Amino acid sequence: MDINHYKAIIEGLLFVSGSDGLTIKQIANILETDKDTVDHLINELKYDYESVYRGIQILESESHYFLSSKSEHAEYFKKLMTDSHTSKLSQASLETLAIIAYNQPITRTEVEDIRGVKSDRPIQTLLSRGFIEEMGRRDTVGRPMMFGTTLEFLTYFGLKSIEELPPLTEQSIDDEITEEADLFFNQLKNKEQEE
Repeated sequence: MDINHYKAIIEGLLFVSGSDGLTIKQIANILETDKDTVDHLINELKYDYESVYRGIQILESESHYFLSSKSEHAEYFKKLMTDSHTSKLSQASLETLAIIAYNQPITRTEVEDIRGVKSDRPIQTLLSRGFIEEMGRRDTVGRPMMFGTTLEFLTYFGLKSIEELPPLTEQSIDDEITEEADLFFNQLKNKEQEE
């Protein structure tokens, strides 16, 4: 098989894997080749997708590779999404999302301690929108569920990784989380109001 054939197979595998993504080892096992070859092929695909004429890119998170749309085309994707599932997030949901993004993995009780109010509904909204997911259970009394952000969150907000969130300072971490989150998510609300 030639290199373009392998690249096409990898592209298809990443597409089919969806938000689960694939590791280099998984792809190497499927292609029955070595990890260095797969790494080289993925880098070539990344280069191919960097063209302004391509609408997708390859993202890496926790050693898993995913296909994702490019953030510079977001305005067109928003036009496509017109059902109620993509309605605007409430202030409570935005606050909850910011707290989870900056403190993940975090339990519902910890979110409520920071917000000062119940957060069941915002967490359910964020789960249904695919912005957060369950990340296992905390090893404490009651074994509460922990939550973290998803690839959908990164894609929607045009981030390559969670490290691209605005940095927090040391002073008054609870107030700072809300303040930084408001700055970050106000940009989103302003874009939605312009439309």
